[in-house]
Amino acid sequence: MSSTPTPRPGTFAAPTDGDNRYKAVQHKLKTLGTAMDMASNELETLLRGMRTNAQRAEGLAVDIANAELDRTFIEMTNQVSVALGGAAVEVKKLHETAQEVSGLAHDTRRTHARLYEGLDTVRSGRKERTPKPGFFAH
Repeated sequence: MSSTPTPRPGTFAAPTDGDNRYKAVQHKLKTLGTAMDMASNELETLLRGMRTNAQRAEGLAVDIANAELDRTFIEMTNQVSVALGGAAVEVKKLHETAQEVSGLAHDTRRTHARLYEGLDTVRSGRKERTPKPGFFAH
């Protein structure tokens, strides 16, 4: 397994350019929300696996102790269990954050649509070009 993050097939990417047209912003917000939904699902799966493995390691430590193996192996196995439990706590926090960002992205997309969809419909329906934003501010 590589430590360098690489995009996985099926992942989403939205350009972070200066395109602030209505449809571009809607697309970016939808892409962000979908990506965070996917991340949240994957983190939830990871969390379950980490908790399961922590419990297995703890059980294995008990089995090793009952088999009267060297104390070093019992301690190392217990440390693995504790480390997995601690990592699971941090993954849970990350999962909760991903859920929060996802909800905020979806809420922002709905609010953006409510505020600007009508204006976009009017502007898109005209055959005449309209000035760029800020034109009348001079």
